[in-house]
Amino acid sequence: MTRSTMHSTLKVALLVAAAAALALAASQVRGSRQLAELTVEDIENQLAALDPVTRSAVVARLTSDAVKAARAT
Repeated sequence: MTRSTMHSTLKVALLVAAAAALALAASQVRGSRQLAELTVEDIENQLAALDPVTRSAVVARLTSDAVKAARAT
């Protein structure tokens, strides 16, 4: 095998490896996004199932915690 052929083969192998890595990363992002969407849906369903007074208290607490976390960063 000539040096030029080896160089071309190495380039192709690296491109294939990079494409595979990108495909895997995209798949993991899709999976994480789907999990996040399901989690949000579950939380929204749980909040909707609460009586109005309890729901208001939970939302107020979550808002308060979010404000504290935002200020801490």
